[in-house]
Amino acid sequence: MPAETPTILATSGGWAFDDRLRWRVGPLTDHAVELSGVDGRAPKVTFLGTACGDDAGLYRDFYNAAQKRGFQASHLQLFTMPNVDDITAHLLEQDVVWVWGGSVAGLLAMWRLHGVDEAMRAAWEAGVVLTGVSAGSICWHVGGTTDSFGPDLRPIDNGLGLLPYSNGVHYDSEEQRRPLFQSLIAAGTLPSGYATDDGAGLLYRGTEMVEAFAERDGAGAYFVERGPDGTAVETELEVTRLR
Repeated sequence: MPAETPTILATSGGWAFDDRLRWRVGPLTDHAVELSGVDGRAPKVTFLGTACGDDAGLYRDFYNAAQKRGFQASHLQLFTMPNVDDITAHLLEQDVVWVWGGSVAGLLAMWRLHGVDEAMRAAWEAGVVLTGVSAGSICWHVGGTTDSFGPDLRPIDNGLGLLPYSNGVHYDSEEQRRPLFQSLIAAGTLPSGYATDDGAGLLYRGTEMVEAFAERDGAGAYFVERGPDGTAVETELEVTRLR
């Protein structure tokens, strides 16, 4: 059951600590499933851990979390070879595609090598809800800030560009994120964009950001643009709290 319009929920969250599991599905990811409009059956959710090198333990944790939440779960891995014959067909069969964090540079390289970039665009245009955390948030945008190349953050500007903005993640929890994101936008290296504190997410319908959400008290979302004097201007957005 596709969403009515192309839908992306780009986050710095979507998971939570759990007493029995390593982690569980968080309110932001639950909301992504709600946005898919599934009713009367288990939602089909596929998980991509490309940015973590398709770590087997990560997939085990996902299946445990998905079983607890009642998802019809699957995954798409690329190492050491794709685990499905037709990547586009696999994504089009889903209600939600959930992309984990890690190296966004590695994710983009592997996706382009295997045609996942075009498959994601096809899924997005067909109404499959795309969501993800960190690298799984930046990837949908033009670019953002990343530690893919080392502990000192660097810009990345070769995102999929489904959304014509830059994206800042972990805005409140990693000290380099906010100043670098602002300076890159002020310099014109990145276009104007949206940023999320840990536990916040941005809902896009088509290419328009329509609402910001948070699963953690105090988590904020922001729009950053280049002002007329060449400096970055940050505007805090209203945030809807998810429980």
